[in-house]
Formats: sequence, structure tokens, C-alpha cells
Amino acid sequence: MTNPHLLWLLVGVGAILILASIIGEILRQRLSPAGDNPVIENLNARITSWWVMVIMLAIAFIAGKAGVVILFALCSFAALREFLTLTTHNRADHLSLVACFFLILPLQYYFLMIDWYGMYSIFVPVYAFLLLPVISALRGSTRDFLIRVSETQWALMICVYCASHVPALLYLQIPGFEGRNVILIAYLIFVVQLSDVMQYVWGKLLGRTKVAPSLSPSKTWEGLIGGALTATAFGTALWWMTPFTMLQAAAICLMITLMGFFGGLVMSAIKRDRGVKDWGHLIAGHGGFIDRLDSVIFAAPIFFHVTRFFWSAT
Repeated sequence: MTNPHLLWLLVGVGAILILASIIGEILRQRLSPAGDNPVIENLNARITSWWVMVIMLAIAFIAGKAGVVILFALCSFAALREFLTLTTHNRADHLSLVACFFLILPLQYYFLMIDWYGMYSIFVPVYAFLLLPVISALRGSTRDFLIRVSETQWALMICVYCASHVPALLYLQIPGFEGRNVILIAYLIFVVQLSDVMQYVWGKLLGRTKVAPSLSPSKTWEGLIGGALTATAFGTALWWMTPFTMLQAAAICLMITLMGFFGGLVMSAIKRDRGVKDWGHLIAGHGGFIDRLDSVIFAAPIFFHVTRFFWSAT
């Protein structure tokens, strides 16, 4: 491994996960030996999923930009499959679904890999958005047409377009930060995931006022405020490892933690509408890819474009 910043990043994240695993196991033995404490079990489930994600990211980081792009392309494929499994389709949509998986998704990540910003920034919301209803319309089926097309468009926006903005951070041109863009990915994931965990913790400790009881009974205003502020404080304290000033880091962290919360809320609404608890079973017992990274997926485009704006405006 030749990049010292990446080495220290992986060592630091590994140390945090080891500490978290030890604490989680101690809490499990003391408070949930039979696995009947939902708070402890949820915490340990998240720690397990973090191990999986970090190991996969570490392998991709070592492989370089292409490795990261390929990893997220595969993750988008898995997420798109989870999403489309729960949507409304009929035989007339087979060709458009094939286009989603084997044309639009690969092209989005290809444009990203060759750093064609002018294309990957509009390919899905413009070209794919217009192409899909045309393909379905040519098949002649009008039954639930608007529902079928819009659900497929939503799936592409969330699972492909938004997710692709995570590896897109590697291609940002930031003077004085060359070779360290991988830190932006780790920073985004760390802050948003920490916010998720702390929202859960603060919600269990102080939560009284439900944000949207019919969508997600565990989400409270107290949890949201406590989690967002805690993650923002940690993210601000780590400003020195980013290209941001302390004030910029604080503003960006607050923004992405709120976007992460709203992402989780939207995904919960979709699951309630579909009548399911989890998007999938990518990690046994812990849900699917979207369940673990729904907040990151929503925060990624905002983080990318705000970061890009800061340096395109200078």
C-alpha cells in the first residue's frame, strides 16, 4: 500500500470497529445474553454490517479508483434488484428492466470512470428518465402505466444515480488535496452512519416526540436533534482531515446528517407502502443494502455537489 493517508485511515477505522465490537459483545453478555434486548441486538447488527462494508471498501480502495467504481456499481446492481423486486411491473416492462440493469447502470458508472461529469450528472435524470417510458409505451400496455414507469425511475434515481455520487468524490479536483479524495468517502459514510446510530441512541434515551409515527415509530425529534448535533460535532472536530474549513465542515455535516435522516424516512415510507420490514437480506438478519446505506445514498449527491461547488467557485 503506497498511500499513507489511506493506510492511517484504514488503521483508524479498524481500531474504532475493534473497540465497538468489544463494547457490543460486553453489552450483549451483560444485558442481552438471550438476544432479547432489541437495542443491543440492533447495535451489534450495525457493527457487523460496518465490518462487512469496511472490508469491502478497503479492498476496493487498495485496487484504486477503478476498484471503488466497480464496487459501487455492484452495490447499485444489488440495491436496484432489491428496489425493483418491490415495485409494480408486468411483462411489457421486461425490456425496460433489462435496460436498467445492463445498459443504464453500466453506462452511468462508465461515464463516472472516465470522469465525464457533463454526462454522468444528467444521464439518469434526463436521458434515462425519458427513455424508460418510451420503451414501456412501445410495448402497448397501459395498465398501471404511470405507476410502473415512475417506480422504475425512482429506483434508478436512488439506487444508481444517488449511489454513484459516492465514488464520484474520487474524481473531484481539489487543489492541495490530490491523492486524498478517498478520505471524503470515509468522511461522508462515517458522519452519516454515526448520525444514524446516535439518533437511535438519543431516541432511546430521551425520545418522546415522534417525527412520523406511521412511518417509523423509532424516529423522534429528540433523537434527530441529538444524533445530528453529535455527528456534526464529531465531523467538525475532524475538519483537519478534509479540504474544508471548520465552519464549512460544520455546515456540510449538519446538511448531510439531515439529508440522511430524510432519506431514512423516505425509505421507511416506501417500505410501509409495500408492506415489508426490510429491503432485502444481503446481510443475514440485518436487512439489505438499502437498509444499511439508505441515509448515505440520500446524502451523497448533496455532499458531492456542495463540495464541488466550494472549489469550482474558488
